[in-house]
Amino acid sequence: MPVLDRFRLDDRVVVVTGASSGLGVAFAQAFAEAGADVVLGARRVDRLPETGRLVEAAGRRYAYAQTDVTVPEQATALVQKAVDEFGRVDVLVNNAGLGWAKPASRETPAEFLRVLDVNLNGAYWCAQAFGRAAQGGGSILNISSVLGLHPGALPQAAYAASKAGLIGLTRDLAAQWTGRKGIRVNALAPGYFPTEMTDEMDPQEAELVKATTPAGRVGDPAELAAVAVFLASDAASYVTGITLPVDGGMTMP
Repeated sequence: MPVLDRFRLDDRVVVVTGASSGLGVAFAQAFAEAGADVVLGARRVDRLPETGRLVEAAGRRYAYAQTDVTVPEQATALVQKAVDEFGRVDVLVNNAGLGWAKPASRETPAEFLRVLDVNLNGAYWCAQAFGRAAQGGGSILNISSVLGLHPGALPQAAYAASKAGLIGLTRDLAAQWTGRKGIRVNALAPGYFPTEMTDEMDPQEAELVKATTPAGRVGDPAELAAVAVFLASDAASYVTGITLPVDGGMTMP
């Protein structure tokens, strides 16, 4: 296979959670541009057709379903939607997530558990469903964070714990499934990208992020999405169980 062809995902089917805004939209568009059909999941179902139009503009098909990833039955239904609509499922992007900055002494049990339920448990339910449905191998991408690897400037204990948990989950699933099922499992650890969560940062916090990032800026979602396409493609066929920072150098030693 010519080297550039290894980066293509022609006629594969990709499921993206959290596809109603931010990085989820960028992932959906990038996978479509790489040749894949895309199945979109999010709680805010009214926003999914807008993401779908970007998929269609790239010449590919899409389907969508309202999905709360914390409900295992809904996670399973989203993956099954891919099989029902397109006859297969090849890639899962566990992107759904939430978080906030709050001192650990003031975070309530309900708030802490809510973050873990979405960011970690939800990813597991989706991965379970994908592992049962994928035929002939595939790829799972768990969207972790640099905060799962490195302390941040803001107090985000629940978010950091959930993202570190995703890294452990990634390694374990890769060990279980790569050889036995042919499913590679990797994680991305984004630095700061424009999302609904980072939109809530005040200007001083934003400047602090830029000052502590060797690249001197926040990332462009397309830069992260391109790395996701690489990890899902045959170009990364011998890559599994890793966590790849895409962070402008924030976590370098």
